[in-house]
Amino acid sequence: MMFNLPSILLISQSDIVTILIIVLVFFGILLLLGIRKSYKLKKENERLDKLSNDLANKEDKYEDFTEGHMYQNKEN
Repeated sequence: MMFNLPSILLISQSDIVTILIIVLVFFGILLLLGIRKSYKLKKENERLDKLSNDLANKEDKYEDFTEGHMYQNKEN
């Protein structure tokens, strides 16, 4: 039995090119979204590092907690 080559190939060359372009656009969009997400995460990480450094360098003032109502000195 002899196969006719054009009848076996049901997908034409232009269909293959179209499919490849669609796949290329799809993965290009995924790549751009990944780069954008990476950029946003880097910015957030820098912001949190700065906030952490600011909190570490901040000096806490002493607050006298004995001024509360439980520690009032009542003289009789």
